[in-house]
Amino acid sequence: MGHLLTPDVCLASIYGISPDGLKKHGIKGLILDIDNTLVPTYTRDADIKIKSFLEFLNHNGIKTTIVSNARQARVEQFCRHIHIDYIYKARKPLKSGFLKAAGMMGLEPCDVAIVGDQLFTDILGGNLLGMKTILIKPIDENEPFLIKLKRLLEKPFLRGRHYMDKL
Repeated sequence: MGHLLTPDVCLASIYGISPDGLKKHGIKGLILDIDNTLVPTYTRDADIKIKSFLEFLNHNGIKTTIVSNARQARVEQFCRHIHIDYIYKARKPLKSGFLKAAGMMGLEPCDVAIVGDQLFTDILGGNLLGMKTILIKPIDENEPFLIKLKRLLEKPFLRGRHYMDKL
């Protein structure tokens, strides 16, 4: 099971992702988590920095879709000004949300990377489908209790991992 919880790349921030770096790895699309990947968990709206980053990726040929386990209202609130396709209540790490997102982008799973902050949802789900996986260092430690508990369970799998600045 260890290899299923092993990301292909660990990055300090979402902003370490570049279109050229993705293309070098054959990645044409990104499935993105919201909470503690793009913004802190308690941030309701995408800011101009996130919007500009996503537009930059799209302008440079990288397709993007949000896949979140959050409720519809939370995901719609976040996505309403950034004009991005999304899936809410995705039930990650189950495959269906990831496959639906790849289909929405018109891509095969092998051409897609999942970007998220959690091993047991984002990384496990992506690895089960043979997608590239990019683990982002969580933005904020101020998280709900259940997420903090998951972080404790993740620690043994993250020992020795170094977060790079750029892909």
